[in-house]
Amino acid sequence: MGVDLGDLVQKKRIEIKGLSGRWVAVDAFNTLYQFLSIIRQKDGTPLMDRSGRVTSHLSGLLYRTTNLVEAGVKVAYVFDGDPPSFKSGTLRERAEVRERAAVAWDEARAEGRDAFKYAQASSHLNSEILEDAQRLIQAMGLPLIQAPSEGEAQAAHMAVQGDVYSAASQDYDSLLFGAPRVVRNLAITGRRKLPRKNIYVEVEPEEIDLQTELARLGLSQKQLIEIGIMCGTDYNPGLSKVGPKTALKLIREKGDLESILADRGETMENFEQIREFFLHPDVTDDYAIKITKPRVDEILSFLVDERDFDRERVEKTAGRLEEAYRRGQSTLERWF
Repeated sequence: MGVDLGDLVQKKRIEIKGLSGRWVAVDAFNTLYQFLSIIRQKDGTPLMDRSGRVTSHLSGLLYRTTNLVEAGVKVAYVFDGDPPSFKSGTLRERAEVRERAAVAWDEARAEGRDAFKYAQASSHLNSEILEDAQRLIQAMGLPLIQAPSEGEAQAAHMAVQGDVYSAASQDYDSLLFGAPRVVRNLAITGRRKLPRKNIYVEVEPEEIDLQTELARLGLSQKQLIEIGIMCGTDYNPGLSKVGPKTALKLIREKGDLESILADRGETMENFEQIREFFLHPDVTDDYAIKITKPRVDEILSFLVDERDFDRERVEKTAGRLEEAYRRGQSTLERWF
């Protein structure tokens, strides 16, 4: 999902403790997809309660977010609102991909083949998953921001305003929306198996500084957006056989997307509208970023009584979350 600028931008490895005391606006949809894809059983089946309701995302939110909060990271989750109209084609395509993956997953399991990759590709968010996620985030005492449109755009806006240190997402779209800093791998740090290979790698957090990269590449923000559009975004398929490095070469030679299209004798539907959306997305200043005391009883009631989580483990984690909150309040009080 999103534009792939991984081969173009340089990423600096960081430690979680380097984010201690700083607010990070997390793209909730992106993070929930990560939890749903990664937190599964060996055959690809997601974690579920006795009623068959998926709980992989709740496990990720509770345990991994608590690790971040315990390390001093101030986490604010930003949820998507209504997508722009020109995203409808992409959403239909993704739904079709998920349906095909679900069929392939069933077939692979029936034939005794490795089914995990198909299971991951079939991951999707529904209203129940989103409602459960929001319910848990609020019970944990963490801010929940509802974006009017794209969550990454809202997170980028909050970072531009200086209300958060960085946006956090696996995608690079936050850079196109102007986020001064983007942190990747924040919620999925740890040992991971490479797809279709019996090889494990250590996934570590990494940070991208927008102005540093624009200066290094000799680009304006508008030109970076145009590179993204040429490669393909959530809103358009991009130009045929044009990846990040080719797009960079074209921009350096011609200066802008209009000149590139004219030179190639091609047209691109909606590219001006897409570029304008990245430059001036639909965002809001109506949000509050504040940590409140975790509602431990509510966390236990929801996860243990309603979603069949292990009581001892949830109690221990909720206790850690509560202790992290107390430490934060104690530190704040010393300033006054």
